[in-house]
Amino acid sequence: MKVTDPEVRFTFEASEAIWRSESGAPAPARIFRVGDTLTADGALSRVRRGEHLLYGGDFHNARQLLSAMSRRLEKHKPRASGAPLESFRAERIARQREHETLSRILVVLDAGYASSLKRAPKVAEACTSVWGPATAPTFVPLKTLLGILGAAEWYRKGLEVPGLTGRLHPRYGVFLPTRSEYLELLVQAPDPAGKRVFDIGTGTGVLSFLLLQRGAANAVGTDVDPRAIACARENAERLGLAGRFQAQEKDLFPDGVADLVVCNPPWIPEPPKNRVDRAVFDPDNAFLEAFLAGLPRHLAPGGQGLLILSNLAELLGLRAPTFLTERLAKAGLEVAFRHSAAARHPRAHDHAEPLHAARSSEVTTLYGLAASR
Repeated sequence: MKVTDPEVRFTFEASEAIWRSESGAPAPARIFRVGDTLTADGALSRVRRGEHLLYGGDFHNARQLLSAMSRRLEKHKPRASGAPLESFRAERIARQREHETLSRILVVLDAGYASSLKRAPKVAEACTSVWGPATAPTFVPLKTLLGILGAAEWYRKGLEVPGLTGRLHPRYGVFLPTRSEYLELLVQAPDPAGKRVFDIGTGTGVLSFLLLQRGAANAVGTDVDPRAIACARENAERLGLAGRFQAQEKDLFPDGVADLVVCNPPWIPEPPKNRVDRAVFDPDNAFLEAFLAGLPRHLAPGGQGLLILSNLAELLGLRAPTFLTERLAKAGLEVAFRHSAAARHPRAHDHAEPLHAARSSEVTTLYGLAASR
């Protein structure tokens, strides 16, 4: 899937400006200036009429306004009920509406990514790392800007990953590997010492790095998102693995064959709503099917595929329980081994979560795949 450039040029008050949207939303047609006297109820009323509101007061007040709006939306959100699939889709629609509503509160940054809001933090470094140098004033949803600032803090601190020596530094827009169970499963894979690795959908590069630190000879990670490629390369440098790791911007496989081909594909077969969603949502299982179909051609003799996959889609009724077995047979693959782990993330234990029944039963499995004899 091609990455859409989030920069759009438009005119505001007779001046050229840049509109940034991670979800591909069009540039605002109706922008109205507001300030610290705006209430959450007033803001919700106006954005529901189709207005975009450009905040011009205090940065901390703007952030509090956004939080108050979010609380009101959560309070009045219809509670999902019925079958798991109905609950999942209702919850997703509600989350999308909330995102669209909150994204109508805007801030403007000047041509150096500085904000004129009172008590605004310095955001130029964080914005430049995501968008590159500014060439004009930038209009951006406050929600997006806060996400960029939060990601910058993750990047600064780094993330401890079970089994990884050294910290991982994720960039904004790249899937954050905070669910440890799928990473810990990789430790149960066969000894990778001396083996060549392909890592399909590499993201931060974490799966490659875990295998390289266990002795793999080299690894090639692929991803469709240039942010992920930059992130993986940078992490390889930080971990001292750049000499044994390459990152390539590709849909799926690099050229050639490997002894181990590892993949943690998106696990929900539904359309993504934005760039980050593509790490979780795979429309019609297209990525998973293409990976399985192409895997045999990219395995060296005696090589194995390492597929890490959650069963949440089956629990929600989005994928048939026989799907994987049928696709493996069609691709000429067989399961050499499997290891599973129950979900440990907070939503799996939250009884107020609308999808608790499914999430509490979620299992992630590492499948060792080999070409059928």
